[in-house]
Amino acid sequence: MSMRLKAGLPHPLGATWDGRGTNFALFSATATKVDLCLFDSQGRRELERVPLEERTEDVWHGYLNDVSPGQLYGYRVHGAYEPEHGHRFNPHKLLLDPYAKRLAGRLVWSDAHFGYRTGSPREDLSFDRRDNARGMPKAVVVDANFNWGRRESRPNTAWEDTIIYEAHVKGLTQMRDDVPPGLRGTYRGLSSPAMVDHLKRLGVTAIELLPIHGFVDDRRLVEQKLSNYWGYNSLSFFAPDARYGSDNPLDAFRTTVARLHDAGIEVLLDVVYNHTAEGNHLGPTLSFRGIDNTSYYWLKPDNARYYDDFTGTGNSLKLTHPRVLQMVMDSLRYWVEVCHVDGFRFDLATTLARTADGFDRGCGFLTAIRQDPVLAEVKLIAEPWDVGLGGYQVGAFPSQWSEWNDRYRSTLRRYWSGAGDLVGDLSRRMTGSSDVFNHDGRKPRAGINHITVHDGFTLMDLFSYNDKHNEANGEDNRDGSNDNLSNNCGHEGPTDDAGIVSLRRQLRKNQLACLLLAQGVPLVLAGDEVGNTQNGNNNTYCQDNEVGWVGWGNLGRADEDFTDFIGRLIDIRTRFPQLRARRWVDGRRADGSYGALWLTPQAEDMTEDDWNFPESRFVAYVLGPVQSGQAPLFIVLNAAADPIAFKMPKMPEYRNWRQLLNTADENRAEVELAASADTQAPSRSVLVFAGSP
Repeated sequence: MSMRLKAGLPHPLGATWDGRGTNFALFSATATKVDLCLFDSQGRRELERVPLEERTEDVWHGYLNDVSPGQLYGYRVHGAYEPEHGHRFNPHKLLLDPYAKRLAGRLVWSDAHFGYRTGSPREDLSFDRRDNARGMPKAVVVDANFNWGRRESRPNTAWEDTIIYEAHVKGLTQMRDDVPPGLRGTYRGLSSPAMVDHLKRLGVTAIELLPIHGFVDDRRLVEQKLSNYWGYNSLSFFAPDARYGSDNPLDAFRTTVARLHDAGIEVLLDVVYNHTAEGNHLGPTLSFRGIDNTSYYWLKPDNARYYDDFTGTGNSLKLTHPRVLQMVMDSLRYWVEVCHVDGFRFDLATTLARTADGFDRGCGFLTAIRQDPVLAEVKLIAEPWDVGLGGYQVGAFPSQWSEWNDRYRSTLRRYWSGAGDLVGDLSRRMTGSSDVFNHDGRKPRAGINHITVHDGFTLMDLFSYNDKHNEANGEDNRDGSNDNLSNNCGHEGPTDDAGIVSLRRQLRKNQLACLLLAQGVPLVLAGDEVGNTQNGNNNTYCQDNEVGWVGWGNLGRADEDFTDFIGRLIDIRTRFPQLRARRWVDGRRADGSYGALWLTPQAEDMTEDDWNFPESRFVAYVLGPVQSGQAPLFIVLNAAADPIAFKMPKMPEYRNWRQLLNTADENRAEVELAASADTQAPSRSVLVFAGSP
């Protein structure tokens, strides 16, 4: 071993600069040799290969005393090429370090990225000797130090007070005229003064970003002049993608986090640990496949040539392997400790909790999360399903977790699209979905309520299209869900019909009102506040253009800009703690108090017949005060096409009801009604009243 190369340490994994030199450590249980490849500053020329001869507990490692931050590198890993036994080593392929903290360059597609001879009759059983290094992104040695400043601190917003705003880094600001041109579509654009002011006007407490881990554009999309816009195609779980901050993406992202924290806004990351960009057995060899295929991926137990695919992407990461689990845990801690993020939304989280026997609440991943002191302080959100057998697991995650509540979405979409016989289901969705989450000590914050998210119609399109229109995706409109539970209000797409335009506006307000009046944690999709449309495309994963970006043309238009409307709803939510419930609601109690009273239009307690009335579209209920001296709330939901007469409740201590909201009243008229007064709910409206003495 030369003087410049020392044995180094097997931990931490990745490239670690200590101020003098850099330690390199790479896990591979089945490799026979590992070469560290150093490149010039442009990543075009391989300067040298350094064999890592030290191996400790399946970690290959070495320390180079002349390597400093900015050095580009990759690996070539030797071993058996036996696809039928799961081994796909090919030293002709430059591989990305799974622990890379920064990437230089982007993947330039060619057949050289495949470990086998493309077009060969033997497909992936053949062996390819072409070098792919010129078209591969390279890992970069980084200096992780960063001056956060004395003022920066986490908002630490309580779950009950959390309101999430889901956004794409580029799509959110690319078309904002009040964001400086050089910042649009970047990390720094998220924390520009105009964007921060907008988030504060809305009243949201957290921004949840679609994936920013280094990801790859699929070859098929590139050839069609499209891209993997959403980013659910991860290749690097530690590096912020450079397309949103090419100068220094890590520092740009951390600066943005600091500025958002200064504004009291948390940053949550949508993370994709369920699969990688390498696809199925015919996919490219870019990193994990060529480092240790049998360790990183679930392979078919009866034929290791093929992958067990629970994700619909061709492969699934195998978190039952201790080193793969370590990589995910190290990645999560890195984003919390080094980048100060406040939580994570886990894409297809069921896959992460799979064992050989299927989903397991006691699996290694969920157990590791539960005991980790760093992750104990951050928000954890599961997308509680995948496409494998037994993949739908809504309500099954441990109490530390919250989950996307698709039951809320389906019920509220059906209700405001005119379906009847939903009052029982609707009552449960508006009070936290206790039928789904009330077990094992879980609280109402377990459910993340949403009507629209990145995947599917926007709120504008939900009431403008009955069918998806995904032709621009190049898949003959086969992609995307066919079950949208949408309602075009009588016309497919844009229209000048004033009645239809008014109805669509009203229904959008109703959905937003219910979302922010419902117990549980609300999630608002970026752009829904300004009527953003995707022209009926419900799967814009590849639309890095005006279709996928948020259109801000309605910003400032009194009839279409709902920013202040949402702000008013959030203000109501903030003022009345029963909307931010910490406990499950009950009915009448022995001492005369109550959690929720469900009432008929005559202000009488609902009976079994009322609950089962087949075509009921009217729901009215009173949420009791949390503490003595606070006011009750009376909420009325009328999805009928006609007004419905009802009577104001008569409650002890409250002689009057002051109207806080009427989604059918554009003028926001001040109304106060006496207890037992007769009134009516306008067609398709949401009303909210606060009791007063």
